[in-house]
Amino acid sequence: MGAVARIACAGLIVLVVATGVVAAARADAATTPADVAALQVALRAHGLYVGAVDGIAGPGTAAAIRAFQARAGLAVDGIAGPATRAALGWRGAPPLSSRPVTTGMRGWDVAAVQFLLARAGFPSGPFDGEAGPHFAAALLGFQARAGVGADGVAGPATLGRLAGPATTTSPIPLRQPIAAAPGDGFGPRAAGFHTGIDFPAPEGTPVAAAGPGCVTFAGWNDGYGMLVVLSHGAGVTSWYAHLSRIALRPGACVATGALVGAVGATGHATGPHLHFEVRVRGAAIDPRLALG
Repeated sequence: MGAVARIACAGLIVLVVATGVVAAARADAATTPADVAALQVALRAHGLYVGAVDGIAGPGTAAAIRAFQARAGLAVDGIAGPATRAALGWRGAPPLSSRPVTTGMRGWDVAAVQFLLARAGFPSGPFDGEAGPHFAAALLGFQARAGVGADGVAGPATLGRLAGPATTTSPIPLRQPIAAAPGDGFGPRAAGFHTGIDFPAPEGTPVAAAGPGCVTFAGWNDGYGMLVVLSHGAGVTSWYAHLSRIALRPGACVATGALVGAVGATGHATGPHLHFEVRVRGAAIDPRLALG
């Protein structure tokens, strides 16, 4: 399929694929990545969008809009305007920035904030438009890092910072922690956000420290399973998850290449692999940008 282009015209953004117009979105409806993500969340809840919630208004999103409109008895114009938003129910409103967002709320704006938090390195779980307890923790973490009032409310100051650039680099270079080819990478995945790189490898494959550091955590951590976290200084930590065994104790300080543990499939893992994360001052970044 041909490349997607955006053409601004009379307050609309029209998506063109090859030679055919396939969708359009009103400028006040779904033109920012956060709004596109909220639209994808709503369409996914109706079983019509099956791609990743990535904030990109591509052909899959366009097709899902049109399919929803046909199902809802609306004019099939591919425009995510007021009638389509209303038909989406509570997931179609209210617009982002129309109210402060906090725990217990649900709606379009909640899904948009979930996406922005994940993009900033503080995912709150699946993108679903519902602000549960994980949402509160992610929001507080972002606010603390961004230097805005850590009150658990996404108001104008927090939204303004979320709209800015995310952390993308590490001040400390690291090494790949395992002799294996990478699999799933960092970024949107289905209805969530993958905060690291997966390295598929046989169970028991050695896992090494990506840099010199001290162990701040070694043990069981819910979906991560058996997890080791190393602190490298300058706010940088590396995370080694789904291990079958742990070779270090909390407080131990090691050199680059020291044995951390062995590949496993503990926690929420569907097969043996190392899930490797890098965080800078609490924000998850793409590990590839830290690996030398």
